[in-house]
Amino acid sequence: MKGSHLFLCFFSMSCWVDLMPTAGNRIFHFGACRVSMSMTEIRAGFTAIKANIQARDPIRTLSILSYPHSLHKVKSSDRCCITHHLFNFYVDRVFKHCKTEDSYVNRKISSIANSFLSVRRKLRQCNEHNQCMCGQESTEKFKQILANYEGLNVTSAAMKSLGELDILLDWMEKSR
Repeated sequence: MKGSHLFLCFFSMSCWVDLMPTAGNRIFHFGACRVSMSMTEIRAGFTAIKANIQARDPIRTLSILSYPHSLHKVKSSDRCCITHHLFNFYVDRVFKHCKTEDSYVNRKISSIANSFLSVRRKLRQCNEHNQCMCGQESTEKFKQILANYEGLNVTSAAMKSLGELDILLDWMEKSR
């Protein structure tokens, strides 16, 4: 009997600790999903390389993430789904094609990618538990993002997407 009480206490504490943000982390709400992440760390890494990455963008007239298919117009009920898609997009398509000759920039990209991997794992767990469903509007927005990305060669598209990371981060902070 003591063992089961001890297990229940330990299990409750581990769940509580898992939900608590660590130093520098904040809780973000994406629909039914609550995710703890260090936006400060991601922003600092991106800010350090933003000018370098954006200088590599040869096509400044096209945006992958912004208007007219702006993330800022996504309904709150679709935030879980579109966020999950966007983290998959960045991890599976963008970061793996963002290599430069500058080792400092590559380390910053790797650090941001690792943060995205961690958040993606949390989103996947939440999405599986809550069965987040994408509405038609968010599905169309994500399809447009993919079409914009696939309209460019892989390296240009990846660098452009990385250069627009502040659009995604701003959206995440506003939807918090």
